[in-house]
Amino acid sequence: MKKIVIVGGGLGGLASAVTLAHAGFDVELFEKNDHLGGKLMPVQLGNYHFDFGPNTITMPEVFNTVISQTGENPQNYLNFIPLTSHTRNHFPDGSVFDFTSNQQDMISQLKTMDIRAAEDYPTFIKEISRLYKLSERYFFPVTFQSWRDYLSPSLGFALFQVRPTESMHHFFQRYFSNPFLVQAFDRYATYIGSSPYRAPATFSMIAYLELVEGVYYTEGGNTRIAEAFETVARNAGAQLHTNTPVSKILSKKGKVTGVELQDGTSVPADKVILNGDLLSAFPDLVDEKARPSLSNKKIAAFEPSISAFVITAGLTKKLDMLKHHNVFFSSDYKKEFADLFEASAYSDEPTVYISNSSYTDSTVSPEGDNLFILVNAPALTKEGNLQIDPESYKERIYDFLLSYGIDIRSHLAEEKIFTPAFIRDQFGSFRGALYGPSSNRRKDAFLRPPNASRDIQNLYFVGGSTHPGGGSPMVVLSGLNVAQKIIEQTKK
Repeated sequence: MKKIVIVGGGLGGLASAVTLAHAGFDVELFEKNDHLGGKLMPVQLGNYHFDFGPNTITMPEVFNTVISQTGENPQNYLNFIPLTSHTRNHFPDGSVFDFTSNQQDMISQLKTMDIRAAEDYPTFIKEISRLYKLSERYFFPVTFQSWRDYLSPSLGFALFQVRPTESMHHFFQRYFSNPFLVQAFDRYATYIGSSPYRAPATFSMIAYLELVEGVYYTEGGNTRIAEAFETVARNAGAQLHTNTPVSKILSKKGKVTGVELQDGTSVPADKVILNGDLLSAFPDLVDEKARPSLSNKKIAAFEPSISAFVITAGLTKKLDMLKHHNVFFSSDYKKEFADLFEASAYSDEPTVYISNSSYTDSTVSPEGDNLFILVNAPALTKEGNLQIDPESYKERIYDFLLSYGIDIRSHLAEEKIFTPAFIRDQFGSFRGALYGPSSNRRKDAFLRPPNASRDIQNLYFVGGSTHPGGGSPMVVLSGLNVAQKIIEQTKK
């Protein structure tokens, strides 16, 4: 029986563990934190539950596949609740616009704000559907192991069909004239940690997931996804260890031989899967001389994606103005992204996202709203500096929300701040970035680090910093794809 060691218990590592254990491999996973699921981390403050990781769930079929492939019924573990009208966008002039997967409702709203957009909306949906279907066929299921894999004729043909040279901002301006609406759609760039003014229009397909397939919430909290994967992995025979850091990936003559734990224990392995931020985990675990294809100099040349400044706030009441997902936009979005990427600075007037899952599920917060308040933040400086005083910046955010009529301070029962430094330390993220490399540069958008080491045989990579990219469904797909590749190679 082949022995597989997985370093890191995020969603990608767990997906690999389930798949490989079910296929009969001897699977052992080591996670340094006390929870599994990576950034999908539960935060409990008093009686208030928060999902630290992805609050917006799309592509539920991907999560269900991890479970159903073992013969178990996903519905025994997960109940995905569809949110038809899922995100309320608030603009500086006091207007609001609700994103919904109901196309007629979208068109009705557009008629009051942007009559041309109302007429063009079916065409817009057709185009983002085309972009998504191409990606689903040619990019999502592929495991990249070398640069040759990027050069296949079918992939090259698909690449030129997905608007690689156009920016997301320019693409959305084709269909929407109202600048506030363009701003709302531009926000999809932040789902991959990038700027809409620089990221390729290819990623406009993200809008397809929310506006056609829909947004979901996992009953009991999105952290139930990680809990389900953990249970199914153990049922399949995988050994999962928390609070067990790995200090080194071992190799000999260019071939992986196992890992060394922080306590000095060596664990032999035929293959190793690294589920972590590749730009920080790989150099931490492998000597530079053993990884010339990803040297320290090459790593330093990557532009990190955005990070996040997060406040979890439990309130004593429910605020009528808040829905499940809420966005309060700044008055100058272009300046905000220039601050983040060009000046590596926090915006003086940031756009604020609030997830209020108690709106849909009161069990996670019976006493009042559980607000997950997120502001886009620059990655830490190369020296590791945070750039702001967290308490002062929190007050700035509360003041900004108060200008929109959202009074946090008067109803605050529980509160905790999480900065990019926390994200770096807790999750091993490169400079605290949420998604590894940004997708602002074409090379980083389409030529993400591959799923296998080019220097060490039988060492594989899964997670948001490698192919197919960031976001929980893509991370899970990376775990499924790599596991399937290992199964196929073993059969040969």
